[in-house]
Amino acid sequence: MAEFCVAAVFSDHMVLQRDKNVKIFGEGEDGARVTVAFLGQRVETTVENGRWCAVLAPMAASGKKAAASDSYGDMFAGDTMTVSCGSVVRTFADVAVGEVWLAGGQSNMELELQNCRGGMDFLANDINPGVRFYYTQKNACKDAHFYEAEKNSGWSTFDSERAKCWSAVGYFFAKRLAKQLGVVVGVIGCNWGGTSASAWMDKETLSRDAELKSYLDDYEAAVAGKSEEQQIAEYRAYEKYDAEWNVRAAACYAENPAMSWDEVQRRCGENQWPGPMCCINPFRPAGLYECMLQRVMPYTLRGFIYYQGESDDHKPKMYERLFREMIAKWREDWEDLSLPFLMVQLPMHRYAADPDYRHWCLIREAQMRVFETVKNTGIAVILDHGEFNEIHPKEKEVVGERLALQAMWLVYGLCTKKSAFGPVYRDAVRRGAELLVRFDFAEDGFVVCGRDAKCGGNRGFGAGGVSGGGAAAKSTSTLSGDVTAEGFEIAGADKKFVPAQVFLDENHADVLRLFAEGIEKPVYARYCWTNYGEVNYFGKNGLPMAPFRTSRKDEEDAGGKESRVEIRQVMEL
Repeated sequence: MAEFCVAAVFSDHMVLQRDKNVKIFGEGEDGARVTVAFLGQRVETTVENGRWCAVLAPMAASGKKAAASDSYGDMFAGDTMTVSCGSVVRTFADVAVGEVWLAGGQSNMELELQNCRGGMDFLANDINPGVRFYYTQKNACKDAHFYEAEKNSGWSTFDSERAKCWSAVGYFFAKRLAKQLGVVVGVIGCNWGGTSASAWMDKETLSRDAELKSYLDDYEAAVAGKSEEQQIAEYRAYEKYDAEWNVRAAACYAENPAMSWDEVQRRCGENQWPGPMCCINPFRPAGLYECMLQRVMPYTLRGFIYYQGESDDHKPKMYERLFREMIAKWREDWEDLSLPFLMVQLPMHRYAADPDYRHWCLIREAQMRVFETVKNTGIAVILDHGEFNEIHPKEKEVVGERLALQAMWLVYGLCTKKSAFGPVYRDAVRRGAELLVRFDFAEDGFVVCGRDAKCGGNRGFGAGGVSGGGAAAKSTSTLSGDVTAEGFEIAGADKKFVPAQVFLDENHADVLRLFAEGIEKPVYARYCWTNYGEVNYFGKNGLPMAPFRTSRKDEEDAGGKESRVEIRQVMEL
């Protein structure tokens, strides 16, 4: 007999999506009647196949409290919900109605508010930001601990100790929306550092595609001939080793924060992350889809924000297909094929010890192509906010605000699409020895930062609130004439790229003219086609130009080959 329960994602302080039918769901004994009562609505449903789902009619957002200076970390009033089945009654207090987004991805979405740049100051000084958070528990297998930990999960408000552990990106995104929209914003965190997109998809989706099936094939090869007991024993041994290794590594970095990865491993032993692939390894295909994502679906949402791709750089040419299928699957699971999906394009990054593999270029390109071809998607370009030798940039406020800017134009209609983007490549044509490259969202021209300029400020919004911002006003200039900034390259039919001189077209503000000595008939162009480099070009709104290449046929070598690049940092935060 199944015990009646309400899904763990429903708790005190929860946020329900305004202006949409809202699903309340859980488990129980077949045939049992369940009643949900909230804000004057009383909805009954019946348990079928062990599950029940009641649907509340659309509701307006919760009103603001009379005292905006209330020390309670939320300016919006909440109401009481009851869910009953027979003699069992669950009561949820302080339930608000507003906007709800799911924050998915890996470590850069997971990075906690307390650990981001300025995070502790925000925690101490932000007053009533109107943000609430539910963190889907991180447990990669459904053992007894899984269900007990899930029962203890719940929504939290900004005044709680849990706010330190909120996703920094998710918080800044929601904080901006709450301020702009005047409603409470709830974030469902569903992320895990170091994960491939394949961990967030179901096995059926992966298996029915000949190319994506390789993720399952790799897993099956890794566990071949091993019983579940043997797999679990090996992984538990790894966990013990990894915990001890991290203590030793922390001591090394405390002694010398700049200690090289090779020296850390020489002193501490081999770093074995992410451990042996097995039935409880969180990085296995479909593992977190089953143990995290499914536990919160289909909680009614406005949309998704997503920051991931770093851990798929070993198969960069497959990422576009993988990502596209993942988005489709999530929308299917939430029964809304047009649910907004806002992604973060990867910033600049390269480890000091590595050559430029240019595999992150392919991930960025795949992300832009998904944005351009999949409906109801947005993309936050943060090329200017990467850090050399650091895969976890600590400046997260700008990421959250640029995601919010995408939501402003795509979802809420509060700004134009033009104001939400820096220059984005449109097309190119040869004229004599020059290549003329045209951009969308650049009708007002360009801003360029020279080699020694400090570009890419710390804001995602301009002074007007929804109009851009990002490049620092100082050390920048409007592009005119010859420019010495780096980033653009051109090549002829031989595909041998050289740095290009850049000129502003006299007749078209949205066109750049590229030229290089020795290339009489340029065919190809690209910008920031590197894992890490200078970011020099911005729109007048301060947002960076998106990286691009004019053709996928431009590869002159084996850049972007499918090869695992060793992670040189602790990925689980």
